[in-house]
Amino acid sequence: MKFKEEINRRRTFGIISHPDAGKTTLTEKLLLFGGAIQEAGAVKSNKIKKGATSDFMEIERQRGISVATSVLAFEYNGIKINILDTPGHKDFAEDTYRTLTAVDSVIVVIDVAKGVEEQTEKLVEVCRMRNIPMIVFINKLDREGKDAFELLDEIEQKLKLKVTPLSFPIGMGYEFKGIYNIWEQNINLFSGDNRKNIEETIEISDINSTEVNELIGDNSAETLREELELVEGIYPDFDRDEYLNGHLQPVFFGSALNNFGVRELLDCFVDIAPKPRAKNSEERLVKPDEKEFTGFVFKIHANMDPKHRDRLAFIKIVSGEFKRNTPYLHVRNNKKMKFSSPNAFFAEKKEIVDISYPGDIVGLHDTGNFKIGDTLTEGEIINYKGIPSFSPEHFRYINNADPLKSKQLYKGIDQLMDEGVAQLFTLELNGRKVIGTVGALQYEVIQYRLEHEYGAKCTYENLNVYKACWVDPEDPKNDEYKDFLRVKQRFLAKDKQGQLVFLADSAFSLQMTEQKYPSIKFHYVSEFK
Repeated sequence: MKFKEEINRRRTFGIISHPDAGKTTLTEKLLLFGGAIQEAGAVKSNKIKKGATSDFMEIERQRGISVATSVLAFEYNGIKINILDTPGHKDFAEDTYRTLTAVDSVIVVIDVAKGVEEQTEKLVEVCRMRNIPMIVFINKLDREGKDAFELLDEIEQKLKLKVTPLSFPIGMGYEFKGIYNIWEQNINLFSGDNRKNIEETIEISDINSTEVNELIGDNSAETLREELELVEGIYPDFDRDEYLNGHLQPVFFGSALNNFGVRELLDCFVDIAPKPRAKNSEERLVKPDEKEFTGFVFKIHANMDPKHRDRLAFIKIVSGEFKRNTPYLHVRNNKKMKFSSPNAFFAEKKEIVDISYPGDIVGLHDTGNFKIGDTLTEGEIINYKGIPSFSPEHFRYINNADPLKSKQLYKGIDQLMDEGVAQLFTLELNGRKVIGTVGALQYEVIQYRLEHEYGAKCTYENLNVYKACWVDPEDPKNDEYKDFLRVKQRFLAKDKQGQLVFLADSAFSLQMTEQKYPSIKFHYVSEFK
């Protein structure tokens, strides 16, 4: 019985948004309600000493952006909540796409002034493809921004979502008085004092009572009544099944920085968000309440603690109980492994856990056995799908700047690539190493981490590549394929998994190659089997 109860009280979700919409600040405030931290730090420039708890890499503190997905867990009203805070910066989008394979639901943060931005559109599209339930949080209401209805329209049109507001702002910017909570039918008044941990709410049984006028003034009360009538008229009622199937998205308003509207979001989230969900593997659908343990690696992070060269593999538990010191099968390597110190997280604090349940994220110390997408089971052969590599946008040769440190350099590159920071290609012709990334900022991160974590220096050289395409021949023995290998020898490389990749130098040459060798398929994604 306890096993079922533990599953039912788990909620694992990711927070996604465009950079600067206030994602990390919202994460901090959620932790504040969970009693996990006493005083929340906002992500500002590095002048303020108290940085955000969820940003723990040195380069994140310097830049004021999140580059690695961090895992945070806390208890709230008897519910165990696991948050995956993802990087919003588009150069690190790949990390975010992978994280979305490990969450059961998502909170999308939108800036009231900027509305729906490009990165939000891409991430929401990934969630829509997988029918992940989403809640929308419109942030920064204490600043001047777009009208609430205009924002709701924009969310519907740009993100193709069907929304229903569960709270509604009373005024905005300088006029901002508070929030009417449609879900619980109460009013929360805004004092602009963000030091108070939890604001007082006033129960309102009837929106037409004179009490409302006394609280917010006649004009605001009139406007609020008209707007709520509109909301009722235009938007569908909240339906939990529709939300869980990814067809309806509730919307909340607030200001994370001032800790306002966050409690409403959290209370409703705990009520409606999905418990750990079943997950598709290549073999079958795996349900969380199965007895046998299964889980998969969705992220690897080297040097969480620079003093000890440790790598942690983050595992999402899909079914059964994960127990310390129990041998489990590493499916890809086909060997049994056991783990003496599995970690549960709270940002940079981690503790050893004896038993974990579906929905939990566990960190396992790894000496290089794991790759992203690997599965652990009690013996059954299961491969979870859905963590592909995409063709990078930028390509550069990586050169060793200090010949005495080549061993450190290769070890560093190897480990950082296993983390999925970027992709490594080795040219077939001369064995030169090429690094492909989604964004240019990653080259700086790689250089910085190689130097500070591995003591190795590197330089880059530009390489003109349009796309990396995974090569999929119809018949590896036919003459056409042999001709392709001979003619295109200069442009061929192997990825880290040993798959053959064609580095096309322009859209035109890719098109010509496809026409010349019709029996060979070229894929932009590594998962084509």
